[in-house]
Amino acid sequence: MLKLFEYNWQVRKDWFDWCDTVSEEELLKKRTGGIGYILPTLYHIVSVEYGWICGGIQEKAIEIPPFEEVASLQQIKDFSARCHVELAPFVYDWNDSLEDRIMIDITDEGEREAHKYGEVIRHVIVHEIHHVGQLSIWSREIGKKPITANLIGRGLFDI
Repeated sequence: MLKLFEYNWQVRKDWFDWCDTVSEEELLKKRTGGIGYILPTLYHIVSVEYGWICGGIQEKAIEIPPFEEVASLQQIKDFSARCHVELAPFVYDWNDSLEDRIMIDITDEGEREAHKYGEVIRHVIVHEIHHVGQLSIWSREIGKKPITANLIGRGLFDI
């Protein structure tokens, strides 16, 4: 599971670098599907990871700024870096004893929902992968090569 987080973090960095080659107009242009915009999608990926791990599982008091407060590529990169510093130790310390622990999520409707930590962690992983697929489609729509989604060759399993 750790390797999938490391994969996501590498791919996210690659997407941030890709964004440096695209105009801000393209990053904020309305698109079909998902969040509907490239830059807000990257913000969403970061805020969901941070919210579930630090706010949900760890029950820390967290503050996620609205997109409008971090609406530039550099500000989202900085936001991602700040969140990473806070959540990475938990990910690196993950062990099987955490798998079946329960966190309580408060839904947007105010309902309480119980989730196992293991389920939440895996949700966070696949959530990012899902949105990266959307970024890949939008990349092709603007005539740019998307970031590779290939796990192989990223050095994560080097001997």
